[in-house]
Amino acid sequence: MTSHTAQLAAFASALRFEDIPDPVVRKIEDLLVDWFGSTVAGYGARPVETITRFARAMGPAEGPSEVIVEGSSSSPYWAAMANAAASHVAEQDDVHNGSVFHPATVVFPPAVAVAQALGASGKQLLAAAVVGYEVGIRVGEFLGRSHYRVFHTTGTAGTLAAAAPVGHLLGLDVRQMQHALGSAGTQSAGLWEFLRTAADSKQLHTAHAAAAGLMSAYLAKEDFTGAADILNGPQGMAAGMSRDADPARLVDRLGSRWATAETSFKYHASCRHTHPAADALLHVMQMHRLQVTDLARVVTHVHQGAIDVLGSVIRPTTVHQSKFSMGTVLAMVAQFGRAGLVEFDAHFLSETTQALRDKVEMVLDAEVDGAYPGRWIGKVTVTTTDGRVLAGRVDEPKGDPGNTLSRQEITDKAMRLAAYSGGAKPEAMRRAVTALWQVVAWPRVGSLLS
Repeated sequence: MTSHTAQLAAFASALRFEDIPDPVVRKIEDLLVDWFGSTVAGYGARPVETITRFARAMGPAEGPSEVIVEGSSSSPYWAAMANAAASHVAEQDDVHNGSVFHPATVVFPPAVAVAQALGASGKQLLAAAVVGYEVGIRVGEFLGRSHYRVFHTTGTAGTLAAAAPVGHLLGLDVRQMQHALGSAGTQSAGLWEFLRTAADSKQLHTAHAAAAGLMSAYLAKEDFTGAADILNGPQGMAAGMSRDADPARLVDRLGSRWATAETSFKYHASCRHTHPAADALLHVMQMHRLQVTDLARVVTHVHQGAIDVLGSVIRPTTVHQSKFSMGTVLAMVAQFGRAGLVEFDAHFLSETTQALRDKVEMVLDAEVDGAYPGRWIGKVTVTTTDGRVLAGRVDEPKGDPGNTLSRQEITDKAMRLAAYSGGAKPEAMRRAVTALWQVVAWPRVGSLLS
């Protein structure tokens, strides 16, 4: 029987643009523009600048691939590393619920860098990106909830999600693609421990995954061999990283179920685990016309994954760490109607924010936990200062496929992100986004931000 790894490799090698349904093509275009906005938002962020300086120091000083946050160029390897770090720092990049995985930040950086180096067309780039999403999402689903408790799936499944599109662009055959996945999987890494001390590791996770995946594909092109069954083997990823791995998820309706189309956009600039509760609190406050001063206590009814990731962040000390604090995120929403980048920067440690943050509690909810990760339900119970107890619920947070962002909203989000970081002037960003919406017609992928 052909292994699941081999079946994924066959799919990744054989997929062509013409095989992809039109709605999925439109979706991957949306995801590309959304990723681009998040990448520009990484301009000026200290961890991103550190990784980018490292990439520049390693050279070359110039190359065929764009380092977006620097307005420079380098080799595909270093450009992919820098752009992957940049696109994950603002906490606005996309997420696939069922795999608890951020595909864009590990798929597009290597895919774009290699497409630029090879002179690939827009259609070839989009097809390669779909390959990366389909492979990465399935690996994340396969590794399961026990994996996510300790491992940052975007860093682990992300290595394979990066290798697959690069291998596709390089024209790897099935055998070579399987080797690329094997080499990528053996380099999988990323642990949640960094959250406890507000360390910079999250950007390193995506930078490493993008670069390691790219390297794995290029090595496979030269017939460098990798483990044949890196996913299910006795000493493979599942054996070392999961207690509830489900191999069937790897090939679930492969080629007919398009997991790419299931991907969600992030509306709030915070960990996605906070979004359902944030939207539920907004719903309660709007329905009952509440102000911040009306809130005496907020209980968020959450899934275990939220507790695992957010539970260690009690008193955040940095802006980035505060985006993993349920109390801080809900305080942003209660005060400003959104948890945006500007709001976090200016108010994450304000007296009002800290006071409300300490009134928020997370409680495991059987219904919410049972639906997760397929569905991320938001439930809150709000106690007001006048003694009322009010319940709020959101079944599809803003950005989910059933409550998605329009193309105008994606464009507006990208423009806000560029304005926030100063990574592009408004007119340059508008030109870039307008051009990206036409990527399917590009005969050659060139610079995204001139």
